[in-house]
Amino acid sequence: MAWASSFDAFFKNFKRESKIISEYDITLIMTYIEENKLQKAFSVIEKVLRDIESAPLHIAVTGETGAGKSTFINTLRGVGHEEKGAAPTGAIETTMKRTPYPHPKLPNVTIWDLPGIGTTNFTPQNYLTEMKFGEYDFFIIISATRFKENDAQLAKAIAQMGMNFYFVRTKIDSDLDNEQKFKPKSFNKEEVLKNIKDYCSNHLQESLDSEPPVFLVSNVDISKYDFPKLETKLLQDLPAHKRHVFSLSLQSLTEATINYKRDSLKQKVFLEAMKAGALATIPLGGMISDILENLDETFNLYRSYFGLDDASLENIAQDLNMSVDDFKVHLRFPHLFAEHNDESLEDKLFKYIKHISSVTGGPVAAVTYYRMAYYLQNLFLDTAANDAIALLNSKALFEKKVGPYISEPPEYWEA
Repeated sequence: MAWASSFDAFFKNFKRESKIISEYDITLIMTYIEENKLQKAFSVIEKVLRDIESAPLHIAVTGETGAGKSTFINTLRGVGHEEKGAAPTGAIETTMKRTPYPHPKLPNVTIWDLPGIGTTNFTPQNYLTEMKFGEYDFFIIISATRFKENDAQLAKAIAQMGMNFYFVRTKIDSDLDNEQKFKPKSFNKEEVLKNIKDYCSNHLQESLDSEPPVFLVSNVDISKYDFPKLETKLLQDLPAHKRHVFSLSLQSLTEATINYKRDSLKQKVFLEAMKAGALATIPLGGMISDILENLDETFNLYRSYFGLDDASLENIAQDLNMSVDDFKVHLRFPHLFAEHNDESLEDKLFKYIKHISSVTGGPVAAVTYYRMAYYLQNLFLDTAANDAIALLNSKALFEKKVGPYISEPPEYWEA
């Protein structure tokens, strides 16, 4: 059936680390569709969506005092060091208990601050039991110098229990600054980074059977160095249904992160359209205002996911020394639903439908109401993601890249 081929073709557009549905479920849904067992296909899609929406994510972060754990945790959560609920920085670790830090926007996500194993009297196995190791999806082991024997033994114990761990070397900016200060003539940034990574890897390899990857991360700008690689690796290793909530939990600090969010949300919208559109019988005519009203909460969620909510925009406007109103003029999404140059939203939408259909084909549901809702969400997702990417640049680059909204409509709005 055309549905099966369309379903398969859609998910082939996404890399493994971006997919929020397993290959097993994709194959199962396609099989049911080809056998015309549509109700069974819808049941699988409904279960997949339920698993995606309810999936909890628990991240354990451990390391010695002063390694930058709190800074790393706050950055992952998108929380400033002085904000309410932030993990305290610069404090001496006195507790032997784990501390939960919920994500401020996603209640299903919790980052746990674990005391460094060197500050406890536990063996690696007892440490994991005491810290309730079975509750975490993965461990991040942090060090600001070299990884110690305790860290390596902890990693070995984690691996023996079938869980994933990742070594993160922090405070890279300080190392580079010191190296440049004391060796200004011979300083070579890439060589220093390689030496730090090799030093950590070789030390760990002495205790482990293999050479685990070490990710170099900045405490000043987490988007630098190896954080994008760490992000991709975590997404690859997570079960498919947990990739969605993890990608949404990340700050929009890199273009890759923004595209992960875009891909994840597009797949979820597609699955919802496949499930709902096949059973609906609502005609297209005159329904766009109703659809917009129904999707209002969804659009506000998308804004929040991409850092385009009012609070985030106020912070960005301050950084760029602009008023929020002047700043919004340069964004596309606030003007998306307004008419300009005698072009209505319907006109923009149908141009977008023509554009996206040529790329992915979209859902094949014959029901026009849900198809319109599907394309409206995709139009907003693309617009919001492109705005978020533009915000990564300085004010000058931002204005050059995005430009005045009216004079530079997206390519897919053009006739």
